[in-house]
Amino acid sequence: QVQVVESGGGLVQPGGSLRLSCAVSGGFFSLYAMAWYRQAPTKQREMVASISSVGTTNYAAPVQGRFTISRDNAKNTVYLQMDSLKPEDTAVYYCHAHGPGTWGPMNYWGKGTLVTVSS
Repeated sequence: QVQVVESGGGLVQPGGSLRLSCAVSGGFFSLYAMAWYRQAPTKQREMVASISSVGTTNYAAPVQGRFTISRDNAKNTVYLQMDSLKPEDTAVYYCHAHGPGTWGPMNYWGKGTLVTVSS
């Protein structure tokens, strides 16, 4: 069974940096498109960044130039490097995997990791 586990969240001051990690086990990581989503208090979940199985990246406008998504297929891990953090980046960040499953395309979600940007 595929498992997706996020880590690296915490409290950081505005302007600071944080790196989130998402470890995937039990599947075919190198074939998955990966993405980070976030959900701020009282707000809708939104896609932050994505990376395809071949390394093509995409970012939401509010984080473009500040966040970087990357993947290490040897470690079955995707990362989200967050720089120049702002209070509005505060949210629970979720890792998502999309790709081939035994019987067709599948989606997998982690349980999230909390990022709080505050002074």
